[in-house]
Amino acid sequence: MGKVYLTGAGPGDMELLTLKALRVVQEADVIIYDRLANPDILGEAKDGCEFVYVGKEDGRHIMPQDDINETIYQNALKYENVVRLKGGDPFVFGRGGEEAAYLFDRDIKFDIIPGITSAISAPAYAGIPVTHRGVAVSFRVVTGHESPNKKESQIPWNNFKTDDTIIFLMGLHNLPKISEKLIEIGKPTDYPCAVISKGTTKDQSVVVGTLADIVEKAEGVPTPALIVVGQVVKLREQLNWFNT
Repeated sequence: MGKVYLTGAGPGDMELLTLKALRVVQEADVIIYDRLANPDILGEAKDGCEFVYVGKEDGRHIMPQDDINETIYQNALKYENVVRLKGGDPFVFGRGGEEAAYLFDRDIKFDIIPGITSAISAPAYAGIPVTHRGVAVSFRVVTGHESPNKKESQIPWNNFKTDDTIIFLMGLHNLPKISEKLIEIGKPTDYPCAVISKGTTKDQSVVVGTLADIVEKAEGVPTPALIVVGQVVKLREQLNWFNT
């Protein structure tokens, strides 16, 4: 019986992979990886390492989460070192807690290896600090993905009225709803926001606008993408460094 390393792969830039994550990847007997993990990371694996792809895309899942949990477990029975490689951080909307609980219930040892989350790194690469003295003293990270089958939203929109910075992950397809809801709770129509696509990678693109026009401006932007809402977006004019 082996051990599972629930490992954050970071936001995309290979150099943002942590040293600990790199070590366990190099020692892995099998790597179970998702769509958002930079595929170049797999090139660091040793000869003979097995690769299992369990990626998820909008509207198409290679494998349901329950099956992913079982796949991790079965590989832990077979291999000594199992790496579950997840884009960003395993515990920031990465279902890492569910996978860890599944292993705990089956007496499988596991380690959690945090990764740099796109919630702070993608804005940084876009020249947008999520906090800034005199502008924003706090930030909130929210899932932007909700099932269309749910009758009521689980997002507590009314709690966002006084937030300085709001980051929505996986929310591009719900951008019209996000913009509408924020205006509905009292955010000004000219409130700054940005959409960052493929953050920290060579294909990164950034669209800046307001709650009133961001939907139109961001049309056709490819996923993965996140949304930043707040006055900090204006700082991009001075701090943009990566796409220059």
